[in-house]
Amino acid sequence: MSTTVPDYVCPAREPRGPHLTSSPGPCSAFDERCGHQRSPVTWLLALSLALLLLMTACVPGSIPASTTQSGSQIKYGGALTIVPGPYGRFQRFFNPFASDNATLSGTKGMIYETLLFFNQETGQVKPWLATGFSWSSDLKTLTFQLRRGVQWTDGQPFTSDDVAFTLNLLHRFPALDLHSIWTTVKQVTNPDPYRVVITFKQPSFPEEWYIGGQTYIVPRHIWEHFQDPVHETNPNPVGTGPFMLKSFDPTLYILERNPHYWQPGKPYISQLRYPAYVSNASADLLLAQGSIDWTGLFSSNLQSFVARDPAHNRYWLPPIAVVMLYLNTAHYPFNLLAVRQAISLAIDRERLSKEGENGYEPPPHPTAIVLPSYRSFLAPQYRSLTFQVDRTRAIRLLEEAGFVRGSDGFFMDREGRRLAFTMEVVSGWTDWEKDCQLMAKDLATIGISVSVKALPLNTYLSDLQLGNFESAISWTNSGPSPYYLYDALLDSANTAPVGKPAPSNWERWSDPTTDRLLAQYAHSTDPVVQQQALYGLQRIMVEQLPSIPLLYSVNWYEYTTARFVGWPDEHNPYAVPSPYSYPDNEQVALSLHHV
Repeated sequence: MSTTVPDYVCPAREPRGPHLTSSPGPCSAFDERCGHQRSPVTWLLALSLALLLLMTACVPGSIPASTTQSGSQIKYGGALTIVPGPYGRFQRFFNPFASDNATLSGTKGMIYETLLFFNQETGQVKPWLATGFSWSSDLKTLTFQLRRGVQWTDGQPFTSDDVAFTLNLLHRFPALDLHSIWTTVKQVTNPDPYRVVITFKQPSFPEEWYIGGQTYIVPRHIWEHFQDPVHETNPNPVGTGPFMLKSFDPTLYILERNPHYWQPGKPYISQLRYPAYVSNASADLLLAQGSIDWTGLFSSNLQSFVARDPAHNRYWLPPIAVVMLYLNTAHYPFNLLAVRQAISLAIDRERLSKEGENGYEPPPHPTAIVLPSYRSFLAPQYRSLTFQVDRTRAIRLLEEAGFVRGSDGFFMDREGRRLAFTMEVVSGWTDWEKDCQLMAKDLATIGISVSVKALPLNTYLSDLQLGNFESAISWTNSGPSPYYLYDALLDSANTAPVGKPAPSNWERWSDPTTDRLLAQYAHSTDPVVQQQALYGLQRIMVEQLPSIPLLYSVNWYEYTTARFVGWPDEHNPYAVPSPYSYPDNEQVALSLHHV
């Protein structure tokens, strides 16, 4: 099977998500011809076939310049103020291979770019640093054709040397391989300056997303001189993106327009300003005052924010993933299924949603399938399944596992150790702090003692990655199908021994059956085979509770149209909208212009 992405884009399938609506695109027959109305199970296969058909199904054109109304006048200039979240003071850190850092929202997408852009809201794909790609018929060879005329911000040309170097760097330093691509990649070569060929050990269709849409390309002529790229702070980043670093201070860093960006005339905005805030409350106040243009803050009263300036203040909260309670299964007692089950049974998720999240993030499905977006993936036996609070059963499970309740009401094991643990959360993330406090109260009712531990973001992330935690509330990764959430969350290739950095499987889940099901999906394009693999993974989530789903994770996104227009919304979901979602953040920044 050989497929190629043309150097233009047409509308894809119906936007997904409960609040999204669609409108006819310029190619009215596109949906049926390109296959995007098929079951989402075949999304990846249909995507590649659809992209081939695009060359004849749609009229070629350039990548859309903006989202403004036809005939509107583009006004250049202006400084956009962005607050992805309350991260506290910044470190001068612009390493795009970090799994997270307070400055990554200004690093990934804005400075460093990917080969392709996948729109998770619509299923649309855009060529980016690559103008096209093709798969071999056995799905073991992926070839990218690269865009010509792209420059790094220091004036050096972008070539296949940079792409091959970047991918091979992940092999040389596995801690940088956040998506574990080298568990399946066999070799990366660049036979000419604008072609990269990747060969795999086995059919590896999902790598199209990880390599094309989630790997940020760095300049070889700079990064080959870094002795320790894992810990490299990269204080003076050189990228291909639309912005470059202008100035840095721990309380504010500023990106400025790249005058030699490869998309002529873009970006329209002169500067991106990232001020530091230590809490939701402090940033929320300035948002209400109109000092912030774009943010991903939790807000306890979004209607109040809109009411302050109904003509300009907006929000949109599309569900994208799942908030989890990560239990470190490498440590006792979380290696015991009965303990994980008891914890889950004790948690009142409706209360978390109403009191912790003010009703903006609902309880999730026990399979961690995001509904209603991915309902067609849901196993028939789980369609009516919901989380139930059953503390009587939770206590019984602990007793059957050998725990004994002491005179103080808390359980102890046979060795006399109290059933107690800490729950880590980011300091200043007020909704999650409230969620943790509520869970601590819930668990106290069944005899488990929990202390909430609020930490600075970087310390919290380090603890999760290295396994130096007992439990923690945190996010999950999303992608074009539920496979990507499961792969990041459960694949043993994405974890590591305690003390070594794990890319995403922070709970340290390692299970041969899970790995076999993930491989079954990845090695096939047969929708039936893929669906059966997803059914098996759902069963593991429900029966084994490797991680405990708490809430649906919405994309927090508040913005004002007072100074800039061209924002994504439920009617025009051209990107996942929050400023902490990358590389989608770049799509938004490139579409905005001054009023």
